[in-house]
Amino acid sequence: MPIYEFRCNGCGNRFEKLCPVGTTGADLKCPECGKQAPERVMSAFQACGTGGGKGAGSGCGSCSSKSCGSCGH
Repeated sequence: MPIYEFRCNGCGNRFEKLCPVGTTGADLKCPECGKQAPERVMSAFQACGTGGGKGAGSGCGSCSSKSCGSCGH
């Protein structure tokens, strides 16, 4: 099963969910506000490595988070 990323149309919260292939989100609820049918969004692919650039735990320039999935960049 793939992990899909969704965005709530009510509060804008982005979250990930392990779902069957082809899930649209119509039967899901936002974990923050409970609004039904969040929109499935395109997720960016990220690979962590040890060579220069953004490696594991390096965060990004736009926030102090160590996980780029938390800030959407």
